[in-house]
Amino acid sequence: MANDERYTELLEAQTHLWSQICNLINSASLKCAVELGIPDVIHSHGKPMTLPELVSALPINPSKAHYIYRLMRTLVHSGFFVQQKEGTNEQENGGYLLTRVSRLLLKDEPLNARAFLLAVVDPIMRKPWYFLSDWFKNDDPTAFETAHGRSFWDYLAQEPRLGNFFDEAMASDSCLITNVLINECKEVFEGLTSLVDVGGGTGTVGRAIAKTFPHLKCTVFDLPHVIADLQGTENLDFVGGDMFEAIPPANAILLKWILHNWTEEECVKILKRCKEAIPSKDGGKVIIIDMIMEKVKADDESVEAQLSSDMTMMVLFRAQERSEKEWEKLFLAAGFSHYKITSALGLRSIIEVYP
Repeated sequence: MANDERYTELLEAQTHLWSQICNLINSASLKCAVELGIPDVIHSHGKPMTLPELVSALPINPSKAHYIYRLMRTLVHSGFFVQQKEGTNEQENGGYLLTRVSRLLLKDEPLNARAFLLAVVDPIMRKPWYFLSDWFKNDDPTAFETAHGRSFWDYLAQEPRLGNFFDEAMASDSCLITNVLINECKEVFEGLTSLVDVGGGTGTVGRAIAKTFPHLKCTVFDLPHVIADLQGTENLDFVGGDMFEAIPPANAILLKWILHNWTEEECVKILKRCKEAIPSKDGGKVIIIDMIMEKVKADDESVEAQLSSDMTMMVLFRAQERSEKEWEKLFLAAGFSHYKITSALGLRSIIEVYP
């Protein structure tokens, strides 16, 4: 009996090991589905789409047609699609339908996450993970540098394809977060007359805020090459510069998904520049949108997403996601007095920090 239990435990352990080893397969399969246009094809069909209908609509080599059901079986199991059940032979079952997740991958979905997915699973971004053990043994700042011989930011500046991918991914993420922010958390902007979106990229967040709050003078602040040729509006400007040197003055400084890219020392320096940008006479605040580790409900998927993001920050930037105590340490070190947290953005929170 003891041996039976031992073998059962060993086989269960093996199953868990296989499952974790093969995690890459889910994201790689999803990337394939998006590149083949599967979510859009199913959506355009307007009703449950059978396997033969799907195969005939896809731009694939006919000799590969019989493999599609295996791709879809994996994606159904992962929750990206659902399939109606009609028979015992899964290849002859009913049609495929989208889920809430796969709707975020539609080209015409305004809040789609296609660019974010394709950027994260790009081979350039995958490669550093295969050098993680080498990085632990050497003195390179990041595993990205071990893999590519230069920092992520240098690679971004020198390789337009990855730079464009990154900008599109950040804009994609910003669409959903900004919609929630300006529709469900309007009180964050009450009493403000000016706002600078630091590291605001191509202006997805800044444009939305400026349009929703026409009384608010908004500035998108990023590196000169990022905002080059971008046109502002009556209450929106684009300004180039370096956030480590100086930030344009305003009574609100927005940092959306910025600080988790930087080390503790770098974050303190950025926050000090933010504090200097807030007029002492009128006062103001820094609005941070970022993760707070362990702040979300403790379901397995949320915890795994936060831990995965934390590891990604380590691999790409030598940075991290932070707990509330770690955030507080940064604020105090930068000279701020107090802060307020609003958990309203899924995995991320709104942190309002005051001088």
